[in-house]
Amino acid sequence: MRRISIAVLAAVAAPAVWAQDDFSAVEIQTSEVVPGIYMMVGAGGNLGVSVGEDGAFLIDDQFAPLSDKIMAAIGELTDAPVEFLVNTHWHGDHTGGNEAFGNAGAVIVAHDNVRVRMSTEQFRGIFDQRYPASPDAALPIVTFNDELTLHWNGHTIRAFHSGPAHTDGDAIIHFEEADVFHMGDNFFHGFFPFVDVSSNGDINGIISTGYRVLAMSNAGTQIIPGHGPLATPDDLRDWLRVLRSTRESIRDLIDQGMSEDEVVAANPTEEYNESHGGGFMNPENYTRLVYQSLTR
Repeated sequence: MRRISIAVLAAVAAPAVWAQDDFSAVEIQTSEVVPGIYMMVGAGGNLGVSVGEDGAFLIDDQFAPLSDKIMAAIGELTDAPVEFLVNTHWHGDHTGGNEAFGNAGAVIVAHDNVRVRMSTEQFRGIFDQRYPASPDAALPIVTFNDELTLHWNGHTIRAFHSGPAHTDGDAIIHFEEADVFHMGDNFFHGFFPFVDVSSNGDINGIISTGYRVLAMSNAGTQIIPGHGPLATPDDLRDWLRVLRSTRESIRDLIDQGMSEDEVVAANPTEEYNESHGGGFMNPENYTRLVYQSLTR
């Protein structure tokens, strides 16, 4: 994987930076995945970028204060503007730049439920936080229910929804000929995932989505996760084993009649806390969300 621009980011791809208010020290790190397709890391969700004769195609856009830096990083790859912007889901670390890119002329594309959620105030119970509706310029103007196909820069690009998983509006992006996926937050490479039950997220959906991507993958497939480093199908397969193991441990405790607090106290994720518990989702919050997902 070839490094295109050298940048310094404290704790690259670490979810701990998501909630920060000061983005002045954040730089955008760009790496080539395959010719013409790039992964960008800053603060928040990983970006995907395709450049070519048709113009720039962008997947997600992190936080609003980073829009100028992201535009400059894309400008290092191409003089063409961003013509299409696809959001993998509604969360602000993936859609915060929508307004800036929309005002610059990008056509914003997302699942139907992304527009619904961005149009209204949202609440995430695990953080006890409310999120105001987004301005009109930030809203997707092309939405889809199950699947959408774009033909751009010589690629067949399929965006598909596999049901509630990280949220109820997730899109997986597949560059078919290039054999590259962007999975959004249905893949936290190296971390426990965020099951956003307040947005109808579902641990079973995250797992089934991962296996759907594996069924479409080959030995050389490259996978851009929502957070964490570029991955292979083997990386995804290993991560799904952790999710299946922790899900079954939590389900066993639920079947014993334990309450949410009792399940947390039993520490059902202990085997993986050191390897996967150092991110945005600490073991307690991950356990609570999986419990809530399995008991709804």
